[in-house]
Amino acid sequence: MSLRLSTVILPYVRWNEGGRSAWQRAEQLGFHTAFTYDHLSWRTFRDGPWFGAVPTLTAAAAITDRLRLGTLVTSPNFRHPVTLAKDLISLDDISNGRITLGIGAGGTGFDATALGQDPWTPRERADRFGEFVPLLDRLLTEDSVSYGGNFYSAHEARNIPGCVQRPRLPFAVAATGPRGLKLAARHGQAWVTTGDPKLFETGTPEQSVQAIRGQVSKLADTCAEIGRDVAELDKILLTGFTPDRGRPLESLDAFVDFAGRHAELGFTDIVIHWPIPDSEFAADAKVFERIAMEAVAQLG
Repeated sequence: MSLRLSTVILPYVRWNEGGRSAWQRAEQLGFHTAFTYDHLSWRTFRDGPWFGAVPTLTAAAAITDRLRLGTLVTSPNFRHPVTLAKDLISLDDISNGRITLGIGAGGTGFDATALGQDPWTPRERADRFGEFVPLLDRLLTEDSVSYGGNFYSAHEARNIPGCVQRPRLPFAVAATGPRGLKLAARHGQAWVTTGDPKLFETGTPEQSVQAIRGQVSKLADTCAEIGRDVAELDKILLTGFTPDRGRPLESLDAFVDFAGRHAELGFTDIVIHWPIPDSEFAADAKVFERIAMEAVAQLG
């Protein structure tokens, strides 16, 4: 299978002041999927405009026809499986089966305390994630679900008629630890990584490739433990968080080199950030569009 190229469009501009045109342009450029972050606010964008992922994807679904759409990623930080499932089934219906749910355990950013709670420890996040994903899986595949867990409950939660995509829309599970990788192996149609965060500041691109190779190997071992072929899972690299940072978007050749090195590790999808001026995702728009239109063909 040839490498697929996707993008992530951050919801930081008003819909009628650039939001709409970005999603339409993403389809015109031939991206496989356009994702957005599912946060209440994010890092340096906290004190500026930031819009919700579900309404943004709903609007994007209404103005596109072929482009797949999704979150990268949703987390339990401020989501509940019952209400999220209803939103996802609605999104899948409106888009006519073009939604992918990127999902992760969440972190310690602004989302972690926005509802007034103390931030969860890594163990608590893993515990909640371990309950969240299987329950969401059930909610998206069964007409009626009742469940009582340590963190989440459902009482005769109805989700009729279910997803357009059968048996449900795909999960792209972001994980690098053992418990998250087990969820990806058991429930995922794809696996997501951003690389090794410990290497972002002081590591080298070569060290990053080695670390990611190790992650891919752990995923394969985890799949083998439950009797699943790791080749069944798409493998998605969200770029911008490795030591390469923005360098792959400096030229077409630089991107083809970067993507090629990661395709050799077994990645099926590379995701690049839509350019945002004066930010960590700044990039030349013309170079970005050339990458979108020409890189996949060069990677063959």
